[in-house]
Amino acid sequence: MAAPVNPSHYARYPAPLRPALTGPVDTEVAIVGGGFAGLNTALGLIERGQRELLLLEAEAVGYGASGRNGGFVFGGYSLGESALLARLGPVAARALYRQTIDAVARIRRRSAAIDCDRRDSGVIWANWFQDPQLLERRRRLLAEYYGVHWEPWNRERLRAAVDSPRYSAALYEADALHLDPLAYARGLAASIEAGGGRIHEQTPVLGLQPDSAGWRLRTAAGEVRARHVVLAGGGYLRGVAPRLESARLPIATYVMVTAPLGSLARQLIPTDAAIYDSRFAFDYYRRLPDDRILWGGRISIRDRAPDAVARLLRADLARVFPTLAEVPVERAWSGLMSYARHEMPQIGRLSAGLWYAQAFGGHGLAPTAVAGELLAAAIVEDDPAWQAFAPFGLPSTYGPLGLWAAQATYWRFQTADAWKDWRESR
Repeated sequence: MAAPVNPSHYARYPAPLRPALTGPVDTEVAIVGGGFAGLNTALGLIERGQRELLLLEAEAVGYGASGRNGGFVFGGYSLGESALLARLGPVAARALYRQTIDAVARIRRRSAAIDCDRRDSGVIWANWFQDPQLLERRRRLLAEYYGVHWEPWNRERLRAAVDSPRYSAALYEADALHLDPLAYARGLAASIEAGGGRIHEQTPVLGLQPDSAGWRLRTAAGEVRARHVVLAGGGYLRGVAPRLESARLPIATYVMVTAPLGSLARQLIPTDAAIYDSRFAFDYYRRLPDDRILWGGRISIRDRAPDAVARLLRADLARVFPTLAEVPVERAWSGLMSYARHEMPQIGRLSAGLWYAQAFGGHGLAPTAVAGELLAAAIVEDDPAWQAFAPFGLPSTYGPLGLWAAQATYWRFQTADAWKDWRESR
């Protein structure tokens, strides 16, 4: 049976669906959500010898944000390094940041045996503005407080990698990579099954309640009793854990892929690195192995249709590469990410045996790998390291009001970026 329709470029090769859960099942650990947070938790459990686990996915593995994103793998969180430092102080901030660096190495190791178009070529942070101190402040902060060294590139060095007059300079993060995220998610799922874990797709969870064995999950045609439950549904989790759902915002982001551009793509983007820029409302993009350009950007509370996404993103593309103003867009899509008000992942425990991992929007691949390790270690080894995320908590996002507040914040920063750009151009 073919996978459900997923309009992303990555899903052009559909995978057979795993059967839905039927009947009652007892297991040690049940994981809700077949995105990176759930998959990494499952694999972390298996690597620690816990093979009695069951993963339930409402659609197909990687259906949500994990299979629709830009495929960037780099250190850090959505909350910037300066804000993280101010919130936690230098010792705790560096420790949390270090976990994402370790997660990049873990993803590099796990992806080595997966056919996922991995490019271990680094990531470029390009300065949209003329102010050189913007780059220098971040470079020095990363080096001094986080022990991370990004290489400064002047305009000429950057222009040799990205043939656009748009940028003034850049920082290059060498210890970063990019890949096909859906292929990687599917590869992780295969590794879980090879290690003895079970995965059921087409199995939305309809209810959760305490049970003498721990917890009971109800699905349309089955039931799971588990000592531990991990809720990792992100922006797609509905009707299962109100406290979690009230603490995260489901925000849409947009991505498109051009038609193959042949030598023109290699001329404009000679580098194999991925690129994003220094605005709050930044573009992110990379050249694909078949000389298409994958381009993403914007956040919105609206999950727009493909034609509207393509129209918006092609205009953004043309601001960086004017010769591509009329480039054919082969596919455009959106997907829901989950965000917290504090811009950090939400990783923790609601009550005995009931764990959660969500709010990875904006910087997802490395932090989801962090979450998987922390929760697997907590469940198998009673490791308390997950409590490092406790200071951020589960503050309410205030439902629709919070969504509109998030949209207004995005527009405000977008306007500030545009104003700074206009002043510099004068």
